[in-house]
Amino acid sequence: MRELETITHFINGAHTPARGQRFGEVFNPALGEPVARVALATPEEVDAAVAAAAAAFPAWSDTAPLARARVLFKYLELCHQHVDEFAAMLTREHGKTFSDAKGEVARGIEMVEFAVGIPQMLKGEFTDQIARGIDAWSMRQPLGVVAGITPFNFPVMVPMWMFPIAIACGNTFVLKPSERDPSPSLLHARLLKQAGLPDGVFNVVQGDKLAVDALLDHPVVQAVSFVGSTPIAEYIYARGSASGKRVQALGGAKNHMVVMPDADMEMAVDALIGAAYGSAGERCMAISVAVAVGDATDQLIPHLARRTEALKIRDGMEPDAEMGPVITRAAKERIEKLIGQGVEQGATLVVDGRGYKVQGREDGFFVGGTLFDNVTPGMSIYQEEIFGPVLCVVRAPDAASAVELINANEYGNGVAIFTRDGGVAREFVRQIQVGMVGVNVPLPVPMAFNSFGGWKRSLFGDHHAYGPEGVRFYTRHKAVMQRWPNTGSVKGAQFAFPHMK
Repeated sequence: MRELETITHFINGAHTPARGQRFGEVFNPALGEPVARVALATPEEVDAAVAAAAAAFPAWSDTAPLARARVLFKYLELCHQHVDEFAAMLTREHGKTFSDAKGEVARGIEMVEFAVGIPQMLKGEFTDQIARGIDAWSMRQPLGVVAGITPFNFPVMVPMWMFPIAIACGNTFVLKPSERDPSPSLLHARLLKQAGLPDGVFNVVQGDKLAVDALLDHPVVQAVSFVGSTPIAEYIYARGSASGKRVQALGGAKNHMVVMPDADMEMAVDALIGAAYGSAGERCMAISVAVAVGDATDQLIPHLARRTEALKIRDGMEPDAEMGPVITRAAKERIEKLIGQGVEQGATLVVDGRGYKVQGREDGFFVGGTLFDNVTPGMSIYQEEIFGPVLCVVRAPDAASAVELINANEYGNGVAIFTRDGGVAREFVRQIQVGMVGVNVPLPVPMAFNSFGGWKRSLFGDHHAYGPEGVRFYTRHKAVMQRWPNTGSVKGAQFAFPHMK
């Protein structure tokens, strides 16, 4: 057997050899075989990364915001030069198509473009003469050492939701990426160092739950950002908050797309195919439920069936691939088990993706596009976040019933409605209890200068991700009042609660 590459940590500006004896396998999901092994950090290695970040914090936080932004400008330029390298890593370790991977990198780059404007975003407010001889202003200051715990499905983009804003604000950062596809984290580290980021400002520890818990419990870590499943998000939020940390934990989703009878059906079908099966359904904003209102079902199902059966499922490096494999063999088995439960519980299986094989990649973790009709809210395939290429069609008599169905769901990440009726769309937007809403847009992912986040059990914590919310999350607000002698100061002690006059 050939010796596998070992992926390790990046601490204090350098790649560091693994000190522990635990390793995980990194697979190419299209081949179904390991292509590398990744070191799983010990608590001591996590502590070393946090110590490096803590040592770097005083000088970095004291660096002028414009100087910090200039480092990010250089990193931004380097990211543009390495898009294909990032994308190839994604396809190799995650399985998504190369074109989809390049799209992920582009959306991550947008976050850096936002972060380089940090001098504008850190400006406070000033009020002259709020009382006789007293001026007041506000300012935002960095927290210290902050950490990011990121998922396998967007190993380039989601870390870029976090660290560019965090370090632009003057914090130092420890990233714990998914152990499923860890290589992009080290490319980020290399490019940041090449851009001139001081050692210790950005660190990477590979690992599993042991590393996560070490970060959550570490007394020096001031804040933790997380994206992943709802059970883990709830765990991260509870344990991190119990340690006195600021926590931002984005969880799972069950995203619906309502199709009204008056919708442009060709547009709706195109949207559903891309949003349900893109990246093999492994997106927290994937549409997994189509809510067909009235007679929309009779128009949708034949077209969806034809398009689902015609999906080009390949190794993601194939230029015509529309969908690649899922991340692991365990994920494939779980998805196929849920498809079986859908059949057992009475849903109509229109297209069955179980047992899908790709020629030349027979051992790959492929699941074919799957389509269900007549799904009801009590079924497992409706209740669970499948995180695979499975689209469920639920029938609703009218728009009000569709809104009631969606609002009753425990998740509130993303939702969409397809209609030509502006009044229906307006009322839908106002009444729906979901954090991100699309009108004739299937994946309403906000741009970098807005903020991303769901409602209900799709988000734990008070802050959404990136954008203005990200700046608020990674800084503390400080209010200052000042006066000087001989500027109207009142003589003598004042025992009444101060008020302005």
